[in-house]
Amino acid sequence: MRRILLIDDTPEIAELLTFSLSDLGYAVLSAGYSTAVNELIQEQRADALVLDCSAFEMSEALFDSVRSHPSHAELPVVIISDTPEKADVSLRSRKAQKVLLVPKPFTGTQVARALAQLLE
Repeated sequence: MRRILLIDDTPEIAELLTFSLSDLGYAVLSAGYSTAVNELIQEQRADALVLDCSAFEMSEALFDSVRSHPSHAELPVVIISDTPEKADVSLRSRKAQKVLLVPKPFTGTQVARALAQLLE
């Protein structure tokens, strides 16, 4: 079973997404916004990361932190964004690899498809 770390700053959405991904066969650890994301990834032995922060800049900061960590530079990341065009430009400028964007509004199935694609 693939282990997913979900960082979401909205508890209700995190709960719904956790249920949805769990129903689709993922083991999900949900946490609020935390700059200790690298420690959480290591503690949970996460296979992938899902970032859903209300402001893309929050997700962007966490993404940069993860990518700067030598052990997590290749970790698959799904970013859920209400500004996908802005996020796409930002990620392209970083030449980001193993990352997919899911625009808001989204479904758990869309996130699961993105995870499956990244984890193949």
